[in-house]
Amino acid sequence: MTAQPESGRITPQKTALYDVHEALGARFTDFGGWDMPLKYGSELDEHRAVRTDAGIFDLSHMGEVRVSGPQASEALDDALISRLSAVSIGKAKYSMMCTDEGTIIDDLITYRVADDEFLVIPNAGNAGTVAAELVSRTADYDCTVVDESHETSLIAVQGPNAEHVVASLPGVDVHKVADVKYYAFFRGMVGGHDVIIARTGYTGEDGFEIFVSNDGARDVWAAVMDTGAVTPCGLASRDTLRLEAGMPLYGHELSRSVTPVDAGLGVLAATTSKESFIGCDALVEAKKNGATRTLVGLRGEGRRAARAGYSVLTSDGVDVGEVTSGALSPTLGYPVAMAYVDVGVAEPGTELSVDIRGKHYSYTVVQLPFYKREH
Repeated sequence: MTAQPESGRITPQKTALYDVHEALGARFTDFGGWDMPLKYGSELDEHRAVRTDAGIFDLSHMGEVRVSGPQASEALDDALISRLSAVSIGKAKYSMMCTDEGTIIDDLITYRVADDEFLVIPNAGNAGTVAAELVSRTADYDCTVVDESHETSLIAVQGPNAEHVVASLPGVDVHKVADVKYYAFFRGMVGGHDVIIARTGYTGEDGFEIFVSNDGARDVWAAVMDTGAVTPCGLASRDTLRLEAGMPLYGHELSRSVTPVDAGLGVLAATTSKESFIGCDALVEAKKNGATRTLVGLRGEGRRAARAGYSVLTSDGVDVGEVTSGALSPTLGYPVAMAYVDVGVAEPGTELSVDIRGKHYSYTVVQLPFYKREH
């Protein structure tokens, strides 16, 4: 539960690694109700470390909700828009939870840890909402929902050298690290602590996410740092990394005002492979009618970056959309942005402009992602 002082201002929560970040000189920011490292030094250096070597992130602000029981798979088939019952043990699936109207409550990853047990990972600010929704949505099924968010830490190692780093951790099975595929995981040990090691990430690079109980978080973080092969990274670099990789962020590209179809992720909705789920009828209709505004990538000229909320315009000044995320790409050297625009101007190659503080700057619609790793 988030502490609330007498002034009424909500105090951000701290992860089990807060003191470790403080000792490393982190600059903190409130994100999703958590006091998280924004950066430790230069966010550009942190970004480049992940693109060229390996970085370590504290992601303990993310939620962890365990759904278990004889009907856990059927319950999740109903609660989420994808067919979770088709996921094999040891695999993970990216999906969404939607309202009855088909709009997005959250995007999340679900890991199948046993035949009758799943671990659902919602975004930080949505963890409580998703947990409560899962309790409500699974009430008629023989399963239990337990919110383990405040007992679990999550540490990510991302970058082209991430496999080497994770394989060198004490107690880790080197062969399992090498063999585990993308969106798969295995149980193991790191520094004497039981962990789940998943080959997942939010940077566009190869990488791993390590789930561990809070009492083991410091030891796992220290074990990774002791390799001498990682750079501590904060949310600033994580945001530019995921933007370059064209990965949506809840509260920017995804929200209760858009559907998966609008976001170009209608394929996640199992509207033809299972009888129903919450929001199914609305998404069937959305797929049939198509979006009026859709998510696109924009490439700019010069050095001026478009930011969230800026207007997207045609060459003759007609408002046709809004930027959801934007930055000067550290990897590519030019401005990139994601935006919702009218479908009539969404074709790659379309020349548009963005109003940046009263001046119009040229941007071109491009295919996402902006950056894709070579291997």
